[in-house]
Formats: sequence, structure tokens, C-alpha cells
Amino acid sequence: MQQTTYTIPVEIPNLQFYHSPHPFPLEAGGVLPELTIAYHTYGTLNAERNNVIWVCHALTANSNVADWWAGLFGSGIVFDPERYFIVCANIIGSCYGSTGPRSINPETGKAYGLNFPLVTIRDWAQAHDLLRKHLDIQEIALCIGGSCGGHQVLEFAYLLRQRIKKMALLVTSARETAWAIAIHEAQRMAMQADPSFYEDDDKGGAAGMRAARGMGLVTYRTFEAYQNGQTDSDDKLNDLKSASYIQHQGKKLEQRFYAQCYWFLSKALDSHHLGRGRGGAAAALAELDMPALVLSIDSDLLIPPSEQRFLANYLPQAEFVMLDSPYGHDGFLIETERIGGILLDFLQS
Repeated sequence: MQQTTYTIPVEIPNLQFYHSPHPFPLEAGGVLPELTIAYHTYGTLNAERNNVIWVCHALTANSNVADWWAGLFGSGIVFDPERYFIVCANIIGSCYGSTGPRSINPETGKAYGLNFPLVTIRDWAQAHDLLRKHLDIQEIALCIGGSCGGHQVLEFAYLLRQRIKKMALLVTSARETAWAIAIHEAQRMAMQADPSFYEDDDKGGAAGMRAARGMGLVTYRTFEAYQNGQTDSDDKLNDLKSASYIQHQGKKLEQRFYAQCYWFLSKALDSHHLGRGRGGAAAALAELDMPALVLSIDSDLLIPPSEQRFLANYLPQAEFVMLDSPYGHDGFLIETERIGGILLDFLQS
């Protein structure tokens, strides 16, 4: 199996690679001459090849779901490697092993950089299906994702229909909202204001990406979370806690991600619209007749509960769950004990 053609910014243990030497056509009209998909698996595929939980990761995560969603892993928990074969694939455009802007374009011998083609959520789903076929998976017991991972679940479920038996959609939507697109554009403007963003370098645009991440962190949490966790207890005039927190989070992303990849992934988010060319979102959702768990967080500012209620209203077999949490959008990564119980009941029902 061929590994990636670029330097991954952090070490990711047990990373596997599937390489397709064939041209990969994209929804927007471009073509990738070849495609590498980085992925992780846990557990063992059964003889019927149907004991699969397919996890779709969020924007800047990698495929090592046992690391960033560890609270859902273990014996007797929803992600039980003794019972299920768990798969997570890194999305196209990322810098965690799959083909992306910092990959070497085989036609030029140089990194794609800002010449990387526009990739959509549907392209991510098509890449997932390439990997599914490579792994000879016949059926998926549960397809699950939060945030833009949920976007992928919807597109993957629409693509496969009968092969996905259940899906879990956490803090996600049928279409990217104008609110979210505006946030993404502001983040891209911050990255483009950094002159180094245009350089052919893995670390190009790092300062702009730090600022972009800071913008994102404002929408991932809540007023309550910042008040409770970042309010200063003395009479300081400078270096205030919430400002330091935003700076710290920006630097953390700089250490583990590339700005050009962040830029293109945000463009992919903008493209999300399950109903495009399918008669609208409601009509497309009506075709997904497998049981669906739709989980909402009451304090979510980025993808608010109204978006999940829309999903539940039009999915034929939807179960809607509202979780009260002070953590906002990030709650789907933090409230793992509560979410795990809900998921386990849904999976075993």
C-alpha cells in the first residue's frame, strides 16, 4: 500500500493507506489523477462482512477515532472492537494522509497548493465508497458522524441506501447554512491576509490560520462556557484568560494542521446541500428510510437545534434527542458518557 506523498504534521499511530491509481472525478468538474485515502480500522470484520460501524470525522480531526472519541470506545460501549469492525477514513483535502493540497501532484511533481481542485462533501462520500469496496464491506450496521461528519453520513447514506442499516447524525444539518458559510469566509479572509499563505510551503499561512481558528472557537462553545471557564478572578488589565485561551487554541492548530488544507476543507463545507439536484433537502431526506438517530445540543451556536429538527421532520424513521449541555457545538466531543448511552440504546434497539 502506498503512503502519502507529503509530510503529515503529527505522528498518527496505526495509520493505513489505500491508493487508487485511477483518475478520481470530482463533482465540481475537476479530476484528481490518483487518490490516496488514509484510514484506521479497529476490531475484526465478520464472515458476513456486515458488523461495521463507519465513523465520519469532523473538520480538522484525523482517522484515529479511538484517540479523539475515546469515550465511546471499549467493551460494552457503542464502539466495541470485540463486536464491531470500526472504520474511519481521513477526508480528501486534509493533511492527515489522504490526498490534499500539500500532496504532490503526479502531473507536475510539485505540491498542488492553491491549485488543488474544489472538493465537495459528495466527493468525500465517493472516496469513502472506494475504501468500502477495497475493504470488501457489504453492509454498514451504523454510520455515524458529528458536525461535518454528519454531512458525510447523509451523503454516504444517500449514495449507498440499502447498505447502511442505521445512521446517527450528531449536531449536523441537511445543508450548510448562510450563517456557517459567512463564518467560513471570514476565516478564509484571515488566512488570505497572511502573505505566506500563497507560498509553496507546508507552514504557509500559519499566522492567518491561527486567527481563523480563533474565530471558529467562538462558535464552537457558548457564552456560558466562556463565562464559567475563562473569566478572570482578579483586577488584571491585560493577558486575560479568554484571550489567552483563543491564542492557545490557534497555536495548537498551527502545530497539527496546514492552512491551505484548512482553507479547502472550509470550501467543501460550503458545498454541503443534500438536496442539490435531488428535488430539495426534504425530498432527499425522505429517500433515506433507514432508522436514524438525530442528536441536537440545546446550546449549539454553529449548527443550532432548528437544523436537527428539520432532519427529524423529514427522515422517515428518525428519533430526535435533545441534549442539554453548556458546551455548545463541541458538546458532541465532550459529552461522551451521555451520548454513548443514547447511541448504545439506538444501536441495540
